[in-house]
Amino acid sequence: MTTAGLLRDLRSIVGPRGLVDDPTWLVPYESDGLAMQRGRPLCAVLPRDTAQAAAVMARLARAGVPVVSRGAGTGLSGGATPVEGGALVGTARMRDVLSVDPVDRLARVQAGVVNVELTAACAAHGLFYAPDPSSQQACTIGGNVAENSGGPHCFKYGATTRHVEGLVIVTADGEVLDLTGAPVDPDGLDLVGLFVGSEGLLGLATEVVVRLTPLPEAVETLLAVFPDLDGACDSVSEIIAQRLEPSALEILDRLTIEAVEDSVFAAGYPREAEAVLLIEADGGDAEVAEVVARIRAIVERQGALEVRSARGADERKLLWAGRKGAFGAMGRVAPDLYVADVVVPRTKLREIVARTTEICREQRLKLANVFHAGDGNLHPNICYDRRDEDEVARVLAAGHAIMQMCVAAGGSLTGEHGVGLEKLPEMELAFAPADLRAMCDARDAWDPHRRLNPGKLLPVRACRERRAAGAPPASSAGAPFGSGEHGSSAGEPPR
Repeated sequence: MTTAGLLRDLRSIVGPRGLVDDPTWLVPYESDGLAMQRGRPLCAVLPRDTAQAAAVMARLARAGVPVVSRGAGTGLSGGATPVEGGALVGTARMRDVLSVDPVDRLARVQAGVVNVELTAACAAHGLFYAPDPSSQQACTIGGNVAENSGGPHCFKYGATTRHVEGLVIVTADGEVLDLTGAPVDPDGLDLVGLFVGSEGLLGLATEVVVRLTPLPEAVETLLAVFPDLDGACDSVSEIIAQRLEPSALEILDRLTIEAVEDSVFAAGYPREAEAVLLIEADGGDAEVAEVVARIRAIVERQGALEVRSARGADERKLLWAGRKGAFGAMGRVAPDLYVADVVVPRTKLREIVARTTEICREQRLKLANVFHAGDGNLHPNICYDRRDEDEVARVLAAGHAIMQMCVAAGGSLTGEHGVGLEKLPEMELAFAPADLRAMCDARDAWDPHRRLNPGKLLPVRACRERRAAGAPPASSAGAPFGSGEHGSSAGEPPR
């Protein structure tokens, strides 16, 4: 079958609006938020529902074409970067909220539903969807599932995996696996738990059943203003040590504050502050009052210059718009942004943030810090210009140094952005060979030919070693669309 014949078959499945193969229109699909790494797919296929997705995946399987799945493309680790000559299968047209069950507090949605639209769909029932990535105005539920996305309020409510009750999955060969009807304590392996966070290596989620959360009785939002970043970090460490449980603890440094206040996301953050700590507590009236009073005492003891309390829902929304718009606001500082994503023990926040600053200073880079401090989930934001090859090299060197430091400190490589292409070299620092082999075994059980999102998450060397030990060989059926396992003659993901 020729490439033209394959495209014709795909178009017959999804219709003319569901297939993008014009090189100009494919440009937006060349990367996700990790724009320094790009690839040109053969086509982008946009099925409308599970049946179309299954037919598309089956047709691509027969052709042996590598497949990369994509939600809204807001990921920041290269997880949706296409394979040269492969197909990109996106969920952007799968936007229906299929049902909301206010009694059992469940919703069933197509994978392309935008995160914030799910909460809007269930608000009339006094419910909301708790995981709230900073990109929630654009990111999709399916993408959140693939990356096990977090967000500011996941400090209290947990990341995506705690809220997914069921999935409909299309496998690599086009089989539909319905995992939405399992009992509370299902027999056998927890396939839903395995799939969440698998970064597109196991299949394409087309429908998701999620758990909804009742809207809290009371919410209070504080902004603590600090003369230095150390005081904000130490406040978080003490709040955790005191076993307090606000719903969110977020830190923004001075460069971030300036960028936000110069942008359309301006929230009234004080420009003279070296750092602010954005705090939210929710729950019953008495519970919130007690938590807020104790947190006020802590931040004042740690040197806060001022503690502001949001006056009503509008001011609360404004403060959060500034925080969630921070990444976009950094476009005022430089044309490109490398958003690192690492997790460290919260007792080491101060020293790790200080060392991160030193690493970027050594590489002559401009750094802005904004992070989920309550989780110890750091997001050092390095501002750069990807047209400058030397600067790109220094950004990558700084990113890898930061990841290595965090692993050595007892932390982890990712809190919510995934591994993708970005963190592949560090996976062998964080996991023993036996661990990586076990991950390769799980992948091979779902996708024995390794056509799904090749070259991501699992180091190529580890998977090759697993194959050498006796696992079945990869199919060569995809040779016309690439070479070998990765659809690229290089055999390794681009760096």
